[in-house]
Amino acid sequence: MNAAPADQIRLLDLQAIDSKLDQLAHRRRSLPEHAEIEKATADHTALKDLVVAAQAQQGDTTRELTKAEQDVEQVRARSARNQQRLDSGAITSPKDLENLQHEIGSLAKRQGDLEEVVLEIMERLESAQTRVTELTARLEHSSVVLKEAEARRDAAFAEIDGEADRVRRERETVAVVIPADLLKLYTRLREQQGGVGAARLFQRRCEGCRVEFAVSDLNAIKAEPKDAVVRCDNCGRILVRTAESGI
Repeated sequence: MNAAPADQIRLLDLQAIDSKLDQLAHRRRSLPEHAEIEKATADHTALKDLVVAAQAQQGDTTRELTKAEQDVEQVRARSARNQQRLDSGAITSPKDLENLQHEIGSLAKRQGDLEEVVLEIMERLESAQTRVTELTARLEHSSVVLKEAEARRDAAFAEIDGEADRVRRERETVAVVIPADLLKLYTRLREQQGGVGAARLFQRRCEGCRVEFAVSDLNAIKAEPKDAVVRCDNCGRILVRTAESGI
């Protein structure tokens, strides 16, 4: 393949632009905010699960307390009825009086025991409510952390994407004047060679693979017509000759 020396040199400009675009894409993928967002998302999800579990425990404890208070109220009501019967004087049988007084005593003990249960449940409910409050606050904070990280990422995206758009417009200006067959070869080689399709021959060295040429190889390159598209024997990239090539 042949191409004007000026068109071959334009490949170096195009390569520099493409390398800049690759760097911007890598920078976009490698933003530290990605790791921050991943961690913040994981923390937020874990805290959300903890809040749900704590709220469920609070709900269970609230229902348990309601049931215990109802039990106390039932015992208290029965005890009050028995006391009214006792105070009314309607019961005259000594045995019935003894049984009633015994039941009142038993109910008093039962009420005391149940009230102790109520107090214990109330303490657990208070702890459950405190845990829900603490976890909810942590969840809200994690939401703020996540949103702040996402905002920083989006701001970085906007900056990088703006720069990439500018560089792509510059690329179009350069690429449009390069012959189609030369551009096609460059594009194919760039895909095959890790993003570098054309490299400068600088001071007897290929800047693509960094191999220094022997004198005999340099003489062979030097003998090629100026419009010949030379390829590096080592990496296969287009080797662009300039005034600093050392030949």
